[in-house]
Amino acid sequence: MDKEQDLVVFVDDDSNEITMEVLDYFFYEGQEYALLTEYEEEVEEEEDEQSPEDEEFDVIIMRVVPVEDDQEEFMPVEDEMMDKLVEFVQNELYADEDFEDEDEEDEEDE
Repeated sequence: MDKEQDLVVFVDDDSNEITMEVLDYFFYEGQEYALLTEYEEEVEEEEDEQSPEDEEFDVIIMRVVPVEDDQEEFMPVEDEMMDKLVEFVQNELYADEDFEDEDEEDEEDE
């Protein structure tokens, strides 16, 4: 059974299109947020070789802002709020999942 995917297309500063998949929506302190990851078309052969649990991917959290009846915009989140949202997602939404410490990864990138 195919699951329906929620895809969003963003345009970066160089006019390149980036397709993101919405993994989940959640509310925090009365505001709606979305977990997104870069979308890559799946190839059936690869699915057989690697289970979804083995996959590693980057997740982005963005604020969801309704703009019209059926439409919404995705807005970046400030760093201070991002820290709270990451903690909420790890400890409340996906407490049973294994997450690497993102703070350590950020320090390594600098």
